[in-house]
Amino acid sequence: MKIQYLICKPTHWRLAVSILLFLSAAFGAHHESPVALTDPIEPKIEKGEIVVAVEKRFRLPRLEDMSTGGATTNAHARIQYLLPVGDGSGRVAINDLRGSLYMADADDTEAQLYLNLRDYPIAFDNSPMPNECGFLGFAFHPDFSAKGRPGYGKFYTAFSARTGSGEATYLKDDAGSHESVLVEWTATDPAAVSFEGTYRELFRIGQFAGNHNIGTLAFNPNAKRNSPDYGNLYFCLGDGGGGFDPKSYGQSLEVPHGAILRIDPLGRSDGRPYGIPNDNPFVSHPNAAPEIWAYGLRHPQQFSWDKSGRMFICDIGQRQIEEVNIGVRGGNFGWRIREGTFATGFEVEGIEVGPVYDLPYDGPETFIDPVAQYDHDEGRAVGGGFAYEGKKIGALKGKFVFSDIVAGRLFYIDMKNLEPGKPAEIKELRLQFDGKEQKLVDVAGHPNTYHPGLRADSRLGIDEDKELYVLTKGDGWVRKLVSAD
Repeated sequence: MKIQYLICKPTHWRLAVSILLFLSAAFGAHHESPVALTDPIEPKIEKGEIVVAVEKRFRLPRLEDMSTGGATTNAHARIQYLLPVGDGSGRVAINDLRGSLYMADADDTEAQLYLNLRDYPIAFDNSPMPNECGFLGFAFHPDFSAKGRPGYGKFYTAFSARTGSGEATYLKDDAGSHESVLVEWTATDPAAVSFEGTYRELFRIGQFAGNHNIGTLAFNPNAKRNSPDYGNLYFCLGDGGGGFDPKSYGQSLEVPHGAILRIDPLGRSDGRPYGIPNDNPFVSHPNAAPEIWAYGLRHPQQFSWDKSGRMFICDIGQRQIEEVNIGVRGGNFGWRIREGTFATGFEVEGIEVGPVYDLPYDGPETFIDPVAQYDHDEGRAVGGGFAYEGKKIGALKGKFVFSDIVAGRLFYIDMKNLEPGKPAEIKELRLQFDGKEQKLVDVAGHPNTYHPGLRADSRLGIDEDKELYVLTKGDGWVRKLVSAD
């Protein structure tokens, strides 16, 4: 009525036309269909100037999966992580998804079996999806070898277990595939070659699908004794599985899927067999899972810290974008509304979900964007990484190095001036095998059952000296990065 009145008054016709044009433009912009991006990141990742040599160290034995169905790859050893025990001994531990934990001495030329989860009545089961289920993570308490300390002899494992084999902390009735479980082990002698001791279950959550499970377990290496974060255990959960987060767990605070969690494994809170740190960001939030430290992640299978205290989270994308994020306490990283710095189409009426779109096509939420990202022209799944803080490869100083699981490419970014939403330039690390520059997938690839061609199935590891390793499931080898000079 007000617009009609203005139109009737000759002295106001210019104002009326302006209002109508404004409303028309706003309405048209609101209903303009966004265009799906076929190549969201057009610049290609170029090879950098840094060349490193890759040397064989040891090969893990071949174990058998509990199932061979579906798209399971015929990997020699499903090596997931290589991490230091962290007690000054120089030992590293390596896990195989099929259930075994190995130890290697400081000279890293041989690995010995330390613990086989299949030997214990804990309902271990990697059959729902052997590529992604099984023995999924481990961490040694910073007091592991400190006799007389509360964490003496204690370490932690994350694995897949049969549904209903224990009392679920979360989603008891949404465990159609299996359950992700966290167990604390207490070694009688931390220096022993093989494990002897006791164990207890800490945490369990239902998984409705076989993928996007629990992953990295870690203690903040920068936390010193008597600091608030000392002895707190961080671990990650994927969004529960399937595709495109069908239950929208990524944006839920009630369910701890799609999140980085933080607990005190030696404490007790409200009947739980673990404690909730008082400074967790959602402790006082109504109906929120108090374990959540950060959320809005799809499959943050691997995370790590640099010596300045920054947490680097590598989040595996859905169809187009792979991310490297800096962890933020209480932060929301946007999944399933965002994939990288793009919109997914969720929460937007009338557009296809699957491709990504230029922003803004999301709600009013404030999300934390990645500091680095690449699309599927370059790889298929980010496989985790570490800040290089070793002494053997000077050219990598100040670089964050990460891998693509499928393509087997190793990438790096400069860690200076990283800023969420302003992705850093990614360079490819060049690899030499026996003096010849080659692609990892050509050296260690094996048949890919998801897509045509070969699959590197590669991940990175790190030792106590902050030197880097390449792990390849297809051939089961652990290789070390060394100077090419």
